[in-house]
Amino acid sequence: MSFLFGGRPQLSSAEKIAAAETEVEMVSDMFNRLSQSCTKKCIPPEYREPDLNKGESVCLDRCVSKFFEVNLKVSEKMQGEAAQKGAGGGAMGGFGM
Repeated sequence: MSFLFGGRPQLSSAEKIAAAETEVEMVSDMFNRLSQSCTKKCIPPEYREPDLNKGESVCLDRCVSKFFEVNLKVSEKMQGEAAQKGAGGGAMGGFGM
């Protein structure tokens, strides 16, 4: 009954597993998008050396940094909007008064 008093409802084991699986899928998707985007931008399709040169390495570092910075800003913005919608929608407390 904690949901009646503002607490978070307890998740069952199946729900916890589903949430963990969803999180793994999201992280995997983000990693794949990051890899594809930064590789396409920073590494030429024809390899001339077996290792990254300094320019490619610096480019990858900056690309990854920008990717995470943008991802963080988008996440914060979406959480802020969700919180505003949640606060605005629950003004009556759900009791119809």
